[in-house]
Amino acid sequence: MRHLSLAGAIALLLAACTNEAPPPAEPPSPAPTAEVKPAPTPAPDAINHRYSPEITAPDFGARLKKLASDEFEGREPGELGERLTTAFIKDQFERAGLKPGNNGSWFQSVPTVSTRLTNTDLTLDVTTPSGVEKFAFKKDMVVGTLAAKPQVSLKDSDIVFVGYGVNAPEQDWNDYHGLVLKGKTVIILVNDPGFANNDPDLFKGRAMTYYGRWTYKFEEAARRGAAAAFIVHETAGAGYGWGVIENSWSGPQHDLPSSEDPAPRMEVAGWLTNESAHRLFEKSGLNFDEIRKTADVRGFKAIPLKSKLSVNLTSTITTGSSENVVGLLPGSQRADETIVYSAHWDHLGKDTSLQGDQIYNGAVDNGTGVAALIEIAEAFGGQQPPPERSVLFVAVTLEESGLLGSKYFAAHPPVPPARMVANINMDAMYLVGKARNMTIVGFGQSELDGYMKEALAAQGRVATAEETPEKGHFFRSDHFNFARKGVPALYAKGGTDLEQGGDSAGRVAFDDYTKNRYHQVSDEFRDDLPLDGVIADVQALYAVGKKLAGETGWPQWSADSEFRAAREASLKK
Repeated sequence: MRHLSLAGAIALLLAACTNEAPPPAEPPSPAPTAEVKPAPTPAPDAINHRYSPEITAPDFGARLKKLASDEFEGREPGELGERLTTAFIKDQFERAGLKPGNNGSWFQSVPTVSTRLTNTDLTLDVTTPSGVEKFAFKKDMVVGTLAAKPQVSLKDSDIVFVGYGVNAPEQDWNDYHGLVLKGKTVIILVNDPGFANNDPDLFKGRAMTYYGRWTYKFEEAARRGAAAAFIVHETAGAGYGWGVIENSWSGPQHDLPSSEDPAPRMEVAGWLTNESAHRLFEKSGLNFDEIRKTADVRGFKAIPLKSKLSVNLTSTITTGSSENVVGLLPGSQRADETIVYSAHWDHLGKDTSLQGDQIYNGAVDNGTGVAALIEIAEAFGGQQPPPERSVLFVAVTLEESGLLGSKYFAAHPPVPPARMVANINMDAMYLVGKARNMTIVGFGQSELDGYMKEALAAQGRVATAEETPEKGHFFRSDHFNFARKGVPALYAKGGTDLEQGGDSAGRVAFDDYTKNRYHQVSDEFRDDLPLDGVIADVQALYAVGKKLAGETGWPQWSADSEFRAAREASLKK
């Protein structure tokens, strides 16, 4: 983490609190969203704007414009953008009437180890029966070390295809059965067997389980003693294109130190493009499409490729910290019972190797969630009568690096998880206009679905289940770390059924964002962005928390939820 002098830090914090945001970057071409767009709501300056306790488009827009401005440099942890961002959030929490929420402090310091690959001109060199094949960084693959080592060298490592890389005893499934992997490289398919086989009785069918997450796959390969692991990217199975992986793995990779997370870690980990996987298998004398089908069937046996992989990684390792920002509104009657709202403030920073625009502003991801977090805090702060239960607001860091900020917060909470009534998480709230619905990610997991339905019904809207559970969104945002501790978690996003243009327009808009802006420099604030839809969503999420904060009931996980056991265990403690 880069450190500033005291005078420099004070000057920067004063700038964050006094300067107006610069004009937004030149807007990209309009997205093919709804046929008729609502009138834009210009966003005033975030500091000088006169705020109201209600959740409004001008208030939300002012905050979003500031968070997504070039001034904040893409909100990268450990850089200038972090200092400006966290100071702004703290100021806004204090303005809303919150108190320091982390045992008397506004901040919770998350220890980090950052690894930046320096020899980005490297190649994977694979000796095959057909000769040596070279795979280039970014174009064919991405790679790095997860073990925080400055030098890693792998020479002539035997390659083994291990299907989905899953060990799930409750499913009678073990892709690693009988394997000794010390010194070897494993090739792993994305997602899990139920998705590819389209079998509703296999795992959870089309819905991704945690076994399908890339984080699990690297964790399990490390536990098995593999020297290297590469996941084969497919857009349908991953839920995002290759560009997302390329951008995410191009900068420094952050992690918690081993003292916080002692599990084994891969010395060499990365992704292969689908085309590279086909080339690798072909040069090894195998047909990738035929081989991968065998992995979808129970009883799959790992397949050696008769090829050997070599790679050398040179990285710069630094230690530092990044900050969660925590604000608390104490309950008026049952202060020891807490509702937690969360949103991550971090994004990808800037890439000076790019031509033209170099800043990943992260307007939608996740300037929207942070703006919503502040809006809801302000609404609770002005609520009469005040909430009976406490409400905790957490702007977490390092979500883009594997949910690290929320992982640390869940391990070191100022409130015991057993006293957390629920978590309501906000991440990438779409700016596409008003919708007749909201989508609940992980629909059916808990009784919080009923609270969401009630809040939407009051608006004349409905709750719907996510249409692409195979993309594993329930495991891809910060509520997941609360769920792992047993806290019932709600993660709801904007719906596709737009008032202007209907479901078809909504699908076009969402697909356009995923393809053209998600984790790209084009995710920017524009004055013509429609905010009326996201405001309705924020108001609904506030209504859920308001009901929870004013009642005595405790929402429960569903009987078949994999998180129910963790809740029962925490209550026994």
